[in-house]
Amino acid sequence: MGLIDRLGPGRYLLLALAVVIADQWSKAWVLASLAPGDARAYTPFFDLVLAFNRGAAFSMLADQPGWQHIFFVTLALGVSAVIVWLLARHRRETLFCNALGLILGGAVGNLIDRLQIGAVVDFLSFHAGGWYWPAFNVADSAITVGAALVILDSLRKPRVSES
Repeated sequence: MGLIDRLGPGRYLLLALAVVIADQWSKAWVLASLAPGDARAYTPFFDLVLAFNRGAAFSMLADQPGWQHIFFVTLALGVSAVIVWLLARHRRETLFCNALGLILGGAVGNLIDRLQIGAVVDFLSFHAGGWYWPAFNVADSAITVGAALVILDSLRKPRVSES
């Protein structure tokens, strides 16, 4: 039995920790390298920018007077608790738990930003033909990939029909 097998559900927490470390490191690098509003073009379709998002995905609720901060912090804490519970309960479902580990790491990465600076640091900007995708970060990417894997996992499970 290898180390990963002996870790049990802890291996998914290690995945979450790896996401948090990568997310926070990349944000620290961007904060040290760019000023707010700066953009550095690297390809015809990709820039690094420094943006602060006080809302959720696609800056949803960012224009609110401040209540959203407490809402998103509470939501992240609640979701994180549920994910840890699900990891313990479904520890043998590898794809599902890896997906939850990614989502947990992303949620915690963005939670750290909200607690430290009151907004999430976004910096990856993709665009084409004058159309720009909203800037995002490593944590957002982990959440998105994790959510896609949860959907894939649900499609792979056998359906039980009621007679």
